[in-house]
Amino acid sequence: MQPKMKKCMKNSVTFTVLFAAVLFAACTTKQATGEAAVSPVDTILLNNFRPQVVNNIPQTRVERAKFPIIDMHSHDYAETAEQIEEWVRVMDAVGVQHTAVMHCAWIGRPFEEVIEAYAPYKKRFRFWCCFDYSDIDTPEGVARSLETLERYHALGAVGIGELGDKGEGDLYARPVEGVGIHIDDPRVKPLLEKCAELRMPVSIHIGEPIWMYLPMDETNDGLPNGVAWHVDTTNCMGYEGLVNTFENAVRDNPKTLFIACHYLNMNHDLPRLGAMLDKYPNMYVDIAARVAESAHTPRATREFLIKYQDRVLFGTDNGMDAEMYHNIFRVLETNDEHFYIPEYNYHWALSGFDLPDEVLKKIYHDNAERILNEYK
Repeated sequence: MQPKMKKCMKNSVTFTVLFAAVLFAACTTKQATGEAAVSPVDTILLNNFRPQVVNNIPQTRVERAKFPIIDMHSHDYAETAEQIEEWVRVMDAVGVQHTAVMHCAWIGRPFEEVIEAYAPYKKRFRFWCCFDYSDIDTPEGVARSLETLERYHALGAVGIGELGDKGEGDLYARPVEGVGIHIDDPRVKPLLEKCAELRMPVSIHIGEPIWMYLPMDETNDGLPNGVAWHVDTTNCMGYEGLVNTFENAVRDNPKTLFIACHYLNMNHDLPRLGAMLDKYPNMYVDIAARVAESAHTPRATREFLIKYQDRVLFGTDNGMDAEMYHNIFRVLETNDEHFYIPEYNYHWALSGFDLPDEVLKKIYHDNAERILNEYK
């Protein structure tokens, strides 16, 4: 899930404005040289690009997942009891057994209130809490953070997350943000060790997709989305630095289980991600909210998911709407090709992975069940 903009993020010029400037320059040049009127290619802005598939190819709608699902990455989206009830109805319809409700400061309610709100359906949800960095620089503060973690675990927290570091530290923490506190910070180590003791996985969002770090120009393959989520690294850690903090923590805490959200935002370099999984048995990845970033390279992603089928977890991270689930199922289960999902805000077409049943079952359910079995 993309939270509100932080200091590390800047809302760069919109791609409408960017391409309007390019268009103006092109048209001015043609007029000055006496060339013929501009063509539609010169006048259609990328912001208005709405391609319609004309190929006579399969177009599959998957209403319900092929196997039961444990969604390992979602949030406290429901604002009322009625919305929670409706969410459960949608889960029943699409085949989701359990959903992780991850707690982070930008969502809103304190952890205790989240537990209370979902109490009527507590068997359908798994609750995740965040770290408390209040006064973390003192021994007393560390002790309180550990006590809070144990209290949340006793209340029903099965894991930590979603932590989120986009360059300035853990921006999702409560009651204070972890400014300057990265996952490999020595101050966090006692908390990570306690997670290992309590068998609580740590789910963390590191950085953003690589297109958000590239120049916002005509060479950027993911420009429509990248320009909206451009990462300004002027005063914060960049992509490589963030990946290094994550790897340091995974390496230095071998008894703690880490879940890298969103393929570790490494869809552009799956061989590198696979090498990390090979190296660290305490590392998993979830596929939440990265359908567009993965389904435009269907063969490479399919190969990755099959090879690492025991280390991949299903996640959504995109609300409660039934159509959202249907889109993900289509990508995972079918061999449809060249289709668009405009909500993802990329210009490229997507294709399905047509994953084997044994792989689907693990990603949808079995891997998560293995991690969380003691909480059932």
